Amino acid sequence: MANRLQRLDRSGLMLLCIFLGTLRGFRAGQIRYSVPEETEKGYFVGNISKDLGLEPRELAKRGVRIVSRGKTQLFAVNLRSGSLITAGRIDREELCETVSSCFLNMELLVEDTLKIYGVEVEIIDINDNAPSFQEDEVEIKVSEHAIPGARFALPNARDPDVGVNSLQSYQLSPNSYFSLQLRGRMDGAKNPELVLEGSLDREKEAAHLLLLTALDGGDPIRKGSVPIRVVVLDVNDHIPVFTQSVYRVSVPENISSGTRVLVVNATDPDEGINGEVMYSFRNMESKASEIFQLDSQTGEVLVRGSLDFEKYGFYEMEIQGQDGGGLFTTAMMLITVVDVNDNAPEITITSSINSILENSPPGTVIALLNVQDQDSGENGQVSCFIPNHLPFKLEKTYGNYYKLITSRVLDRELVQSYNITLTATDQGSPPLSSETHIWLNVADDNDNPPVFPHSSYFAYIPENNPRGASIFSVTALDPDSKQNALVTYSLTDDTVQGVPLSSYVSINSNTGVLYALQSFDYEQFRDLQLRVIARDSGDPPLSSNVSLSLFVLDQNDNAPEILYPALPTDGSTGVELAPRSAEPGYLVTKVVAVDKDSGQNAWLSYRLLKASEPGLFAVGEHTGEVRTVRALLDRDALKQSLVVAVQDHGQPPLSATVTLTVAVADSIPEVLADLVSLESLANSETSDLTLYLVVAVAAVSCIFLVFVVVLLALRLWRWHKSRLLQASEGGLAGMPTSHFVGVDGVQAFLQTYSHEVSLIADSQKSHLIFPQPNYGDTLISQESCEKSEPLLIAEDSAIILGKCDPTSNQQAPPNTDWRFSQAQRPGTSGSQNGDDTGTWPNNQFDTEMLQAMILASASEAADGSSTLGGGAGTMGLSARYGPQFTLQHVPDYRQNVYIPGSNATLTNAAGKRDGKAAAGGNGNKKKSGKKEKK
Repeated sequence: MANRLQRLDRSGLMLLCIFLGTLRGFRAGQIRYSVPEETEKGYFVGNISKDLGLEPRELAKRGVRIVSRGKTQLFAVNLRSGSLITAGRIDREELCETVSSCFLNMELLVEDTLKIYGVEVEIIDINDNAPSFQEDEVEIKVSEHAIPGARFALPNARDPDVGVNSLQSYQLSPNSYFSLQLRGRMDGAKNPELVLEGSLDREKEAAHLLLLTALDGGDPIRKGSVPIRVVVLDVNDHIPVFTQSVYRVSVPENISSGTRVLVVNATDPDEGINGEVMYSFRNMESKASEIFQLDSQTGEVLVRGSLDFEKYGFYEMEIQGQDGGGLFTTAMMLITVVDVNDNAPEITITSSINSILENSPPGTVIALLNVQDQDSGENGQVSCFIPNHLPFKLEKTYGNYYKLITSRVLDRELVQSYNITLTATDQGSPPLSSETHIWLNVADDNDNPPVFPHSSYFAYIPENNPRGASIFSVTALDPDSKQNALVTYSLTDDTVQGVPLSSYVSINSNTGVLYALQSFDYEQFRDLQLRVIARDSGDPPLSSNVSLSLFVLDQNDNAPEILYPALPTDGSTGVELAPRSAEPGYLVTKVVAVDKDSGQNAWLSYRLLKASEPGLFAVGEHTGEVRTVRALLDRDALKQSLVVAVQDHGQPPLSATVTLTVAVADSIPEVLADLVSLESLANSETSDLTLYLVVAVAAVSCIFLVFVVVLLALRLWRWHKSRLLQASEGGLAGMPTSHFVGVDGVQAFLQTYSHEVSLIADSQKSHLIFPQPNYGDTLISQESCEKSEPLLIAEDSAIILGKCDPTSNQQAPPNTDWRFSQAQRPGTSGSQNGDDTGTWPNNQFDTEMLQAMILASASEAADGSSTLGGGAGTMGLSARYGPQFTLQHVPDYRQNVYIPGSNATLTNAAGKRDGKAAAGGNGNKKKSGKKEKK
């Protein structure tokens, strides 16, 4: 019954300890729990969610976890129930071997708020260890003359449990000679001693066998025993005596193995074997036995293991000195371990990020770290710092925890990443330090718009360019990265002459290359003003723009246009009169022409290409005036035919021709009578010639058709062969690159052929122009010029002009010997006299002034205001030949007067009233129209 009550009291005491330990957990700043040792994994320790003021489901969401500093975790957080549980078996004796109260400290981290909570768990001891003796058997030698009351030391039992579960009492087996008594020690423990109760008689009993039992106070009670053999010896009446009852020494923890700590000494006045003292440790802890060694003969205490102040800072050992007669004495040895700065600080990164967005506000948390030093005193005082030049700083939060935060706004374009070195240094002598590194990348933010290298751009493109030709390329740079640096290009919405700009020019959105969507015409417009926009792909996107001026360069693509004499619209033939009494240098007429091009491409020169009477007439090279060279003779024909060529100075030069009919007579009736007689004769000759021409044309047409059929067959065969090569090789390896034009990655295969056959039987002119490739340009190539020779040339056919110069493609400079005075500049037929010498204009401005003067001259001739005199409809000829000479079909000069660079024409009111259509010049570019009947 007494044992049962004792067990109930012990159970109540244990529950009271658990309850008090739980209440102690509510103290401010710490969360305290208690748990018995040897519990199974998953044992409930405490409701951590309740103590944190959180719901169990919030633990996982807020990232609640136990901070590990490289040690084995004995506890875990159950995120489902919100409780703190054991993570495995807990042995109090292993964790706190020499400490009566065992407390385990840990830190609890809340990730989202980066808060640290301290948790202290007390490990409650249970009676899981029985008392035990180190010795398997104890032998005690006792002199037979030992007097009653003599004491003999017995071995101590060891019980790692604490409190009531620790060693409580000893029991000795019943006998007649010995009893058991306990003697207290300085640390509160009790040593068992064997007390002699009566006199011994070795002759009666030489040895006594006893059993020493150690008992603890647990429930149930555990015990351990050791046999004791008492040997009765002969008389030894002196006991060894130590020089000190307590030996104290302090040693540094970094002392090397084999170093002597101290020497103990005990003396025995007996002689012989009874006076020889042997030394040994008594009741030595297992940890101390691994570190210290005692020489049994000399009494030297040596260090054979390594000392660690952080594990054990103090050792207490009992040394026994025993003589040969079995008598012994004891002394205490106290060893204090002095701390040495042998542990460098440890930096543990609890939580960190590896990337931060640039422009983040100062104070943004980068990492949470813990700094520990296992040394004590100044050796354990640690300071943590980072380099000063970095835009970061450390702030101390809880205990030895620091926050690494930004001290200013980061800019990725300046520094893309940081290698942050964290250094922890203690206060020891010499100080020890450790480092760790945090690699932080700065994420890009779209804070930089694309930038063009130049504020404006200028590009030049020749007119008549092929469609899809590349014009220019612009590039904008964005210092951002990835999508924020991906630049796309576009053009602003604008119109040119009422047409959207997008129909003229396009831009590749990825490369910034501009392409021409149309063939530009310098005479239509001379420049385009564009604005290119560069926009990145960030969110939101940033953009910038730049102006681009596109200038169209003039090409010689317009042949001269003859304004006078113009082709009559009613089928009649214009006739110029020259009196037989005309003196040399007489002005017969004037050829007026203009060119839509500009600059040197619009400089015109005139020459007499063909004349029915060579040497009779001459044409001014720069004025176009037709004058007599010599006096007219009676043998000269009444009808003189002149072919005048007008040629510009482009490369290659273009030209136009006009046929002038000059009637040599003094009066109109004489002219008409001669023309009738000549017409009848010409009709008969023309009819025969026309028949021959028709037959020739028919034959040529048949040959041409056969040639075309053969050519098509060859091209189909080559096309089929190329398709087979494409299927096997996958490319157009044999095709010239000049046949491809790319527009935004699209390649078009352009090749056309044009054929022209022109037969004019009535005018006795017949031409067959060979087929030649046309690549969409209006410039005449050298090959096409060489192939444009007439196939059939009749008696009165004109000579083809404009052959290309194969020796040079460069534009020749104007002849500096050309001169012409103010009176020799272009005008009407009667406004100028003199020779043909003069100088060409030397710039485009002067050339355009020259063209304006030609137009003014043509306008004067049409309005009847020229110096030729005469009223309207006479073209000034009545002043020269008399009032009886009138022409009803004089062409209006203003019908075909073009302003260079414009589509406007000058048209008089009289032409509109009469409903007469303007007739075009007969240049190299042929136009369909009515054929002359005569």
